[in-house]
Amino acid sequence: MLQYSQLLNKKLCLLKQDLLFIMGYASVLILLCFPALLGAHFVITEIEALNQQPSVRSPQKRSTHDVSAFDVEVYSVKVDCKVTSRFAHNVMSSRAVNRANVSKEANFKVELPKTAFITNFSMTIDEMVYVGVVKEKEVAQKQYEQAVSKGQTAGLVKASGTKMEQFTVSVNVAAFSKVTFELTYEELLKRHRGQYEMLIRVKPKQVVNHFEINVDIYEPQGIHFLDAHGTFITNDLSPLVQKTVTENKGHIFFSPTMDQQRSCPLCDTTLIDGDFIVKYDVNRDQAAGNIQIVNGYFVHFFAPVNLPQISKNVMFVVDESGSMWGNKIRQTREAFLVIMDDVHEDDYFNIITFDHDIRPWKKTLVKATSENIQEAKEIIKKIEPRGTTDINEAILDAVNILKDSKKMQQLPENRVSMIILLTDGDPTSGEVNKNKIQENVKNAIAGEINLYCLGFGEYLDFNFLEKLSLENSGIARRIYEKSDASLQIQGFYDEVASPLLSKIQMQYPENAIADLTKNTFGQYYNGSEIIVAGHITDNNLQDFAVDVNALGISGEQNLKLETKIPENEESFKSQQYIFGEYTERLWAYLTIQQLLEKRTSGSEDEKNNATSKALQLSLQYNFVTPLTSMVVTKPSEEDSVMIATKPNGEVQEEVLNVHHSQTFVHGYAYMKYVDGDPHFMVPVPAKNDNICFNIDEKPGVIFNLVKDPVTGIVVNAETIGDKKVIPGKKQNTYFGKIAVLNNKLDVKIEVSTQIIKVYYGQKYSYFTWTQVASLKQKSFDVITDKDKTLRVVFEGMAQFVILLHRVWKFHPLHQDYLGFYIIDDHQLSKQTHGLLGQFYSGIDYEVIEIHEGENTDKPDASMLIKGKVLTVTRGWQKEYRKDIKRGEDIPCWFIHNNGTGLIDGVPRDYIVSGIFESK
Repeated sequence: MLQYSQLLNKKLCLLKQDLLFIMGYASVLILLCFPALLGAHFVITEIEALNQQPSVRSPQKRSTHDVSAFDVEVYSVKVDCKVTSRFAHNVMSSRAVNRANVSKEANFKVELPKTAFITNFSMTIDEMVYVGVVKEKEVAQKQYEQAVSKGQTAGLVKASGTKMEQFTVSVNVAAFSKVTFELTYEELLKRHRGQYEMLIRVKPKQVVNHFEINVDIYEPQGIHFLDAHGTFITNDLSPLVQKTVTENKGHIFFSPTMDQQRSCPLCDTTLIDGDFIVKYDVNRDQAAGNIQIVNGYFVHFFAPVNLPQISKNVMFVVDESGSMWGNKIRQTREAFLVIMDDVHEDDYFNIITFDHDIRPWKKTLVKATSENIQEAKEIIKKIEPRGTTDINEAILDAVNILKDSKKMQQLPENRVSMIILLTDGDPTSGEVNKNKIQENVKNAIAGEINLYCLGFGEYLDFNFLEKLSLENSGIARRIYEKSDASLQIQGFYDEVASPLLSKIQMQYPENAIADLTKNTFGQYYNGSEIIVAGHITDNNLQDFAVDVNALGISGEQNLKLETKIPENEESFKSQQYIFGEYTERLWAYLTIQQLLEKRTSGSEDEKNNATSKALQLSLQYNFVTPLTSMVVTKPSEEDSVMIATKPNGEVQEEVLNVHHSQTFVHGYAYMKYVDGDPHFMVPVPAKNDNICFNIDEKPGVIFNLVKDPVTGIVVNAETIGDKKVIPGKKQNTYFGKIAVLNNKLDVKIEVSTQIIKVYYGQKYSYFTWTQVASLKQKSFDVITDKDKTLRVVFEGMAQFVILLHRVWKFHPLHQDYLGFYIIDDHQLSKQTHGLLGQFYSGIDYEVIEIHEGENTDKPDASMLIKGKVLTVTRGWQKEYRKDIKRGEDIPCWFIHNNGTGLIDGVPRDYIVSGIFESK
């Protein structure tokens, strides 16, 4: 509501500006605007640094007693980037120590590219790892609002410039404690002007013990050139930028010492403050591009070289309404004067300036001769802000001039026609209904012209301009009103000024590809690149063929490419620079980006479908996108919540709500579990009934619950007893520790009533039961929530849930214990065994002779099972997943004597010597 109010006030202010310029009362403008702005409410979240460093350190302060000039000292900053085929996986980490004898706040601020998606964030404090989990934005927003209402700190991703966003998080660190922050983000590097650029913004704010930037690049096509430099790098620092390039691998390393970081010999201030930029390009020997295939996902890179440029027909449509006054109109003049010098002599062009009146420079397009360019510059110099804004009529007039010029055969054939619109406001005169304007423009253009929209300023409706562009084969770009705004406008024109191909269609093997990203494109521009990705569904496909059809300067062009799938996949298996299944993640990244674009155009059903798919993929691949946020539990007594949320970057209408099923399945049918004393529950779907049994053993005994030699999954559990033994009474036992192993994935998870430890390869993480956390790896997830629930998911294998039962800590007898549930075991092998696992393949029985037992409420019966006749009792067992305190009563036939006759062998056959034993 506040955003809407703020936007409305701004629009009213812009409208007043337009009206005032018509009336000639510009001097009253500020007085009218201020009330609207003062009535708006702004919420600014900013975490300030608590400790300011002195600019110069005096010699006296260098004594050994003064450990640091700061209470919180950052002593390590590392940036590790791995780029595989343009897809960058970046990890930024920082370690800090609180050297004070009281708790202090440590801050972690990172600026990252706007096109990037955060994929992970973690904090390590006193060897405890707190990991973020990606959630639907609405769910995360509620947690954020609850945290803010309690006065707790929040971590946010927010816009911080034309290319960057800022991630900010703050956490309280105990006296003499350390904290490690680690942020991971991924992005697809865009080729522009013949090179890929990776921008790493580094601002440690102080001299650090260990500073390091490490970049590894692997490009199968071969690296054409590689360069790295920093805006902060002096002549003294330049030799420290180490660069090595082999045929298809590049390495950049930069690690200055503490003294080399200092801005002067005795200064605490640092030189390391700015952008570290890596630029490179790849070799191109195939006109139709390059295909890369890994694990069934392909990516096609298309960037042909040595093609002649197609000439253009360009209509420049420039807003000079009243709201363009000041810097905007000045910067527009500056930009277009430079652009005029860049218009190619073979191009044809015209200019329309508009407010509520439309003023074409010429009736038709004219060739870009030196005389016409000079005359156009004089027109641009005279642009002045004046009336209101008629966007609809301005664009339609530009379309008509283009079409009329073609009809009168004043324009040569085989050219690209485009309209470049620059405006800062919403339509305030003529047709003001935005949906109607979009409809009018689309009908008028009819697929024959590319429309590019440049939106000037912070408060315009960028969503409206973006839809105008996307529906007419163009792109929209926001121009930020800063000192470099004219350069932004020029840069945009440079992107679209050199078309080489138009109407491009990529064709792939029919009936063998699924989930294909966009494969038709309006234009291919010199120095850029087209990327298509998809999933190969035909496992028997050996030859992967690509057919590219397009229009060039000489007419229709056809380019072909073919690769052998087995050989292509084999070439990537041994490459150490590849991070995970990079082609699949690149496909997901590209698909999400394109789905987010589709949300701004099309019918409501198409928008809803695009939103739903984008959200699903964002959650599946753990991307923080405009539809999701990352939730991190701050380690404190209050369990405060921090949210990493990606801004849309523009004012947007509310997107439809997409609801998802609950995290866990609540039904008890077809689910095996052990909980309580311990009580084992085995469902028998064919009978629509259950069998249960208990195991009585001394505390400290470790049982094997599940063991599958095919998947490598093993689950062991250790018993605990009551706090004290009461003479003459049965000693109750429960499970106090559970270990889940997957030997094939090299994963070990140890769960106790106090802590959760995860070991994977050479790494490990810790969780507490009081936090909401998630650890997502290539083939497994570990997720906790505040309902005292832990979920372990092995992708394509099994899913387990472990419950924590809390007992009053002053209870004289009982203590906390765990319950274990197999939620999804349909992909375990038939060789699975263990106290619970042996029932994976099912069991058959028959109950006869039901009769009254010792307890009149619990009848006895005879059960025919495994060739034996057992006496069983009808009873009830508790299932706690829906209600962890009271539980739900589940009916079952109880097998006496520790499951004798039901389980294979005897209980002691399932005892193992160690919690991680898997033999």
